[in-house]
Amino acid sequence: MLFGAKRERFISNEVLNQMALPFDIPVEPVAEPSVETIVYTRKKSSRENHHGRLELPSHLPVEEIIIEPEQSTEGLKCIGQEITSELDYTPASFLVRQYIRNKYAMPNGEGILIGILPTRPIEKGIPGPGLLSNILVEKFVDHLPLYRQIERFKREQIKIPASTIDSWITQVSTLIEPLYEHLKKLVLGQGYLQVDETPIKVLDHKNKPGKTHQGYHWVYNAPLQNALFFDYCKGRGREGPAILLENFKGYLQTDGYSVYEMFAKRPDIIHVACLTHARRKYELALSYDAAKAGLVMKQIQKLYEIERQAKEARLQPDQRKVLRLEKPLPIMNELGKQIAEKRKTTIPKSLMGLALDYSINRWDNLLNYLYDGSLEIDNNWVENAIRPNALGRKNYLFAGSHEGAKRAAMFYSFFGTCKKNNVNPYLWLKKVLEVIPDYPANKNGDLLPQNLKI
Repeated sequence: MLFGAKRERFISNEVLNQMALPFDIPVEPVAEPSVETIVYTRKKSSRENHHGRLELPSHLPVEEIIIEPEQSTEGLKCIGQEITSELDYTPASFLVRQYIRNKYAMPNGEGILIGILPTRPIEKGIPGPGLLSNILVEKFVDHLPLYRQIERFKREQIKIPASTIDSWITQVSTLIEPLYEHLKKLVLGQGYLQVDETPIKVLDHKNKPGKTHQGYHWVYNAPLQNALFFDYCKGRGREGPAILLENFKGYLQTDGYSVYEMFAKRPDIIHVACLTHARRKYELALSYDAAKAGLVMKQIQKLYEIERQAKEARLQPDQRKVLRLEKPLPIMNELGKQIAEKRKTTIPKSLMGLALDYSINRWDNLLNYLYDGSLEIDNNWVENAIRPNALGRKNYLFAGSHEGAKRAAMFYSFFGTCKKNNVNPYLWLKKVLEVIPDYPANKNGDLLPQNLKI
């Protein structure tokens, strides 16, 4: 459970056509084996099955190196070429960009004429947008802590103090904070949200000297907009989501955490539960009662198979709703009856009893995904969105302050949205840092990853 490979897949014995092994069986005499000569012809494998060399990407620049024979080719006619290609790599390199502005004296002492210096991400600072983008992408996308980046810079004979890089990140955060607020309004303004939370350790020298504080990133996923918003809170209580979801109306999909129950009581919110979380309870109960838990998991398996077919057929929301009312609804109704019957003969505090209670207490919410074909059957999309945080925590271990955790939430929001829209995060951030200092504030939405053309 701790170190082994984890797969949330259930295969029943019926699927594998396996039968339970009997223990008390009569021993029958084994007949003498008969000898039979078999003659066959084996076809030797040919090169036709070989897929060939890896095709090199066409968008990469090509460096041509022409190699002439050592002998003299004077008077000879070239009849063709042999071209051998190889894929090579040049490590990232630094450059110094100098803006040279000539100054001209105006006639009659009217003043000096000089070109206007382009606006840069950090005024009077030395980092360009490419360097700043690379630092942030390597930290929050590739999970490379700053101290490792500093060591890599040293190999290139570039010495940048950690305090300087921290100052750069703070200034970039201030620069793009209006864009972060715009993303927040966009995500929270949707009628369908998936919400989850994930812990992050934070240094708190003032209140907990020498120790870390357990903070939380609350993640809001808008599936219809392919956008993510991370919000940092010092605790896991309802205060954070209560503020952000104060004006929210629509479908709210979450796991079974009790904080979300307060939103289910609001008349303008339809709470949609996650079938994956319910299924995991029965997966744990397999070791307690394989027969009962396996029967429920087989029914859930049918529901996911229907969802897979709908996705492969690329059904529109209206079509998916019709399909769900036709097939999953009868399965869910039958499953609800089975769960209610099994609950009568199951020990309440057993793993199976806890799994049944989890489903019974949230049964109406588990059915709510049938209301609209735009809804998902589970909360997996938002769970996938918080996986980078877990990888990052293993490398940088903690945020240096509560403000640092807030800045991390900002970049996780942007880069998570980049990933959902298949946008290169480095190219996106570099472009944003180049244009945002002079960009109209009322058009900030054009710079979001799903809108900006790189």
